[in-house]
Amino acid sequence: MENHNFKKKFGQNFLQDKNIIKKIVDTAPITEKDLVIEIGPGSGALTEFLTAKAKTISYEIDLDLKEILDSKFGNNDNSIIIFDDFLKRNIKEDISKINYNKLYVVANLPYYITTPIIDKIIKEKLDIDMMVLMVQKEVGERFTSKEGTKDYSSITVYLNYYFDLKKEFVISRNVFYPKPNVDSMIISLSKKKDKIKVNNEELFLKLIRDSFQFKRKTLKNNLKNYDWNKIKEYLDNNEINETVRAEELSLNNYIEISNNL
Repeated sequence: MENHNFKKKFGQNFLQDKNIIKKIVDTAPITEKDLVIEIGPGSGALTEFLTAKAKTISYEIDLDLKEILDSKFGNNDNSIIIFDDFLKRNIKEDISKINYNKLYVVANLPYYITTPIIDKIIKEKLDIDMMVLMVQKEVGERFTSKEGTKDYSSITVYLNYYFDLKKEFVISRNVFYPKPNVDSMIISLSKKKDKIKVNNEELFLKLIRDSFQFKRKTLKNNLKNYDWNKIKEYLDNNEINETVRAEELSLNNYIEISNNL
């Protein structure tokens, strides 16, 4: 792959270590009856391990990789490769003709579009059992952080509403080609089984975005355009001081405040 013209705009850093690739694939309990969505297969190192286990549909935006991927997986019955931008595809339509039991996402995500990709998966309401994602270590820390910590943010609350998140393991920058400037982390996002429902998802998502709008401000200052009496009523009932900051509240607090409004 040294001859490949690596493109910074696609965030291309290919993982070299087969032991680590196997460890990533083994994180999800994939069986031959399942379907795996892969985003950005690159040279197909991860694809190779995935197609040995299950049916795989991969999305690759870089047409320069078509020849390499076609030569490796063109005759593989377990592999479908779509050369297009994942963010522009109708995923439900792409997978509609494939028979499968459970749906997984396993991907080494380009760092610069990690959040838009996860956001698309959530918004398309794909019934995904589990996602195993390689993300920038710093991003992994933010996604999996707990309330009251500096990394806790609106994206943490957002993701935790839909999934149970877990840090799996850290991957050194030294096992990639070309070598990135940061280490990576494998995180897993498992579908929440007993999710507390919000009455109005749109309001809930707006509430968490607005709550974290200015990190240094209190919740009251960030939520000036909301019915503060209703929010204060909830805080009082739960013995939470009204000078509370956004990062001090749990996911359940946000769900209940949203439902109160």
